[in-house]
Order: sequence, then structure tokens, then C-alpha cells
Amino acid sequence: MKKLIIYFVVALFTLSGCNYNKNQEKTTSTKPIKIGMLKLSSSAPLFIGIEKGFFKEQNLDIEPTWFDAAQPIAVATAGGDLDIGATGITASLYNMVANGQKLTIVADKGREAKGYSSNALMVSPKSQINKIEDLKGKKVGITQTGSTYHYMIGRLLELHGLSLKDIELVPLNSVNGMIEAIKNEAIDATLLTEPHVSNAINQGYGKLLVSVGDEMDYQTSAIFLSEKFKEKKDIALRFLKAYVKSTRYYNEAITQKESQKYKEVISIIAKYTKQPEESIKKGLPFIDYNAKVLKDDIETQISWYHKENLIEQQVNVSDILNTDLLDQVINQIGD
Repeated sequence: MKKLIIYFVVALFTLSGCNYNKNQEKTTSTKPIKIGMLKLSSSAPLFIGIEKGFFKEQNLDIEPTWFDAAQPIAVATAGGDLDIGATGITASLYNMVANGQKLTIVADKGREAKGYSSNALMVSPKSQINKIEDLKGKKVGITQTGSTYHYMIGRLLELHGLSLKDIELVPLNSVNGMIEAIKNEAIDATLLTEPHVSNAINQGYGKLLVSVGDEMDYQTSAIFLSEKFKEKKDIALRFLKAYVKSTRYYNEAITQKESQKYKEVISIIAKYTKQPEESIKKGLPFIDYNAKVLKDDIETQISWYHKENLIEQQVNVSDILNTDLLDQVINQIGD
């Protein structure tokens, strides 16, 4: 009888232990996190986090979903088909928020900053354009109305006493369209990003006028969360903790160009973007060490797009930008 009681107690504890483990798994494991992104160098922290296992350290399974343009990523994130969007900030994104769709910018994913060659204003070598003021009356190619290219050329002109009314803006639908147009001298100038900047110079169809980052600070892209994902606070915090570990790793690597870490990061970016390593080295973007967003520039963007009638109604920065989760992560892990 005593043996039967002992067996019963042991079995009871065993079953309790199994149930405890199952319940514990429910609280720590998650479904794959769907992230919409482009195959660009500015997605480097996400690539690093996947390759180095930083997301797995937080018990997160990342499922990259690849896109060819920024706008569909924003639409899919707002609609809940993606948990996280990682892409450029455009007028379309602000319009979505103005119309009541929910998605929140939480972290940096790349910006224009002095000394970093990302986007550049290129002109035809045969043109007589030697400074931005010389663009008056010229044809300038962009991808489409309301794009980051539209914003960059508009702001650059204003910084030099001109406006969009002083040029002929030519929407060309794609980056390839802009490249072909300047090659064929159908336009006088356009904005390109690396490696296209270096390719244009090396192949003789483009001349560098200015690097955008040398003219202005500009928050080009960001990490933004869907409404449903933002509500999963524990998972969102763990994602950002891994992401910040990745942005720090990226910064440490690109500031030590002879290090093994630098070579490793270049190799990781090349793997995901399918670009030659030498091209990647020429166009590494600025990404904040702690993934912090330029709030002042977001305000500037909203005001500019609204002034140009590219946003249907004014948007409050608080409607689209919330860094509370990122601030909590920085407080936890230290600045």
C-alpha cells in the first residue's frame, strides 16, 4: 500500500511538471514574426540579427518577406498581413495614417548623415551643371510623386534658394527608369543610391553633384509595427532588444574597417542583397547605434509633404511615431 502511494505521488509530480513545462513554452515561444523588407544595405541590422542569432536569443523566429517597393510593405503592415515593416518613409505612409490606418514607427533603419554615401544627386557629365543652383529649368528624374526621391530633390532645392517650380520634375516609375533616362540624356539630373552612384561614375554616364547626407540629415527609412504586434508588448520588447544589439554590432563593425567584424558584416549584407562586396563597402548607410529616430526630421517631412499637397491632411507626429518601447529597451540594456 505504501509503495502504491509513493508511485501515485511521483506520477502526480511528473504530470504536474509536464504541464508546467507546456505552460512555460506557451509563454516563451511565439509564431514566426513576419517582417516585410527590401534587399538593401539599410536592412543590415535585420540581416545581422538573423545570421548572428540575436533574435533566437530572445526566442523569436523571424520570417523575412521580400518586397520590391516600399509602399506595399506599409500597406501589408497596416493591414496586419505583416507584423513588422522595414522600409522607406514616403508620403503614402503618412497618408495612410492620416486616413486612420494604424502602424507605428518605433526605430531607425537608415538615414542620410554627413560622411555617409547613400543617396546622391547625379547629373549628366555633358551638362553644364556644377552646383544645385544650376538645376533651374532642368529636367530632374524621380521614381514617383510622393517618393523619398521627390522629398530629397525638393528639400535640396529649397536649401539652395530654389523650389520644385524651378525645375521640370520627371516621374520615371523606378530606379532602373532613372538610370536609363540619365544614360540616354533624357533628363539632366537624378537621385541615385549606391551601388548605382559608383556604377554611374565608373561607366561615365553620371557625375556626382552632391551627396544628400552632406547637405541635410534625413530619416529615410524606419522599423514600424502593426497595431496587433505592438499590443504584444513582451514580444515587441524582445524584438527591439535583439534589433538594438544588431544596430550596435553594425556600428562597431563599420567603424573598424580592418577588423574581422567588418568583413563579416559586409559578407552578411552581400549574402542577402546579392550585391558584390566592393559595391556594398561604397554605400554603407548611417544607422543609429541605439536605433533612435530623428523625430525633428519626421516633423519636417510631414510639414513639407503637406505644403506640397502630397498629404491630404496634417498628421501629428504622435500619430505615427512612438519610441516608448525602444526607450524601455535602452533603459534595460544601457545606453
